[in-house]
Amino acid sequence: MRLQSQFLCQIYSQYMSKIDQKSEHILRELTANGRISNIELADRVGLSASACLRRVQEMERSGLIKGYRAVLDRAALGSGFVAYIGVGLRDHSKASQEAFERSISRAPEVRECHNITGTIEYLLRVECADLPAYKSFHTDTLGAMPQVSSITSYVVMGSPKDERA
Repeated sequence: MRLQSQFLCQIYSQYMSKIDQKSEHILRELTANGRISNIELADRVGLSASACLRRVQEMERSGLIKGYRAVLDRAALGSGFVAYIGVGLRDHSKASQEAFERSISRAPEVRECHNITGTIEYLLRVECADLPAYKSFHTDTLGAMPQVSSITSYVVMGSPKDERA
């Protein structure tokens, strides 16, 4: 598992008074390799295996560690086309946002959906097989949603740094 670095920043600001340097070191190691054995993790952070395990379990119980994930090779799975999409809504009502979120949650191409501030309401990360598949999603899914007023696509050409899990 790799925890997102953005998530770690949130953790540090929320829980700074609750975590010490050893726990921070544990989180850094888990971010780099979530499949590390407890014995190796304990060795790297300078704790006994039992003390390290207790800390990890406590961070899991408290919600500090929300889960573990596999990092997949999307291109090998046939969804190597990635785009970020800015979506503006026709109106800014709660009902419109909820309807959009319900619709977008059913779209398998949408891997992330973020409600953001600024000139648009949502930022999506979409994965498709190729450009024709993206065009179909753009036209038949997003374009068919009555709440959507604007769509701006940003096609990913490469990802020299990607710490998402």
